[in-house]
Amino acid sequence: MSGLIGKKIGMTSVYSTSGKYIPCTVIEVGPCVVTQVKTVEKDGYASVQLGFEEKKDKHTTSAMKGHFSKAGTTPKRKLVEFYEFPNALNLGDKLTVDLFAEGEFVDITGTSKGKGFQGVVKRHGFSGVGGQTHGQHDRARAPGSLGNSSTGARVIKGMRMAGRMGGNRKKAANLQVVKVFADKNLLVVKGSVPGAKGSFVFIVK
Repeated sequence: MSGLIGKKIGMTSVYSTSGKYIPCTVIEVGPCVVTQVKTVEKDGYASVQLGFEEKKDKHTTSAMKGHFSKAGTTPKRKLVEFYEFPNALNLGDKLTVDLFAEGEFVDITGTSKGKGFQGVVKRHGFSGVGGQTHGQHDRARAPGSLGNSSTGARVIKGMRMAGRMGGNRKKAANLQVVKVFADKNLLVVKGSVPGAKGSFVFIVK
């Protein structure tokens, strides 16, 4: 589906016309530049590659400099492919936040915050083992049994255990667009969006 690249600014809140308090996320969206147009005949599938946010020449490889020069634009930090734009696009075209309208619903994909190595209580919502009595020592947040000999004396795949938490690609579906500030390239959506402040997100109609 068609969409744009953005950067998460942070969260705020607004009041609806009925006086309801709405928590919202503010996203800087675009302007995005068309850096490549793929076709079924040449590439095997049709898509449009968009670039977002300026990048210094000294941090860009020679191959990518040539890629951007074909589109007649400066190097970009983030490149993402989107599909099914309503109008035909050409190299160098710019897309802004005007692609979205207030009241419509969008899907937003981002990388969730990394939380490091966490135990099962925080990572999977375990309630802990037993209470604090009967001589129990340092076992309240333990995972409990991991298996038995009937499974081959091993821990089966998929067992919920401690490990690295966060830092995964996540999608927040059906978020309503509350406000569109075209002059500031800002999009305000209802609810929370995956990722930390300043992280890239992909907004799809």
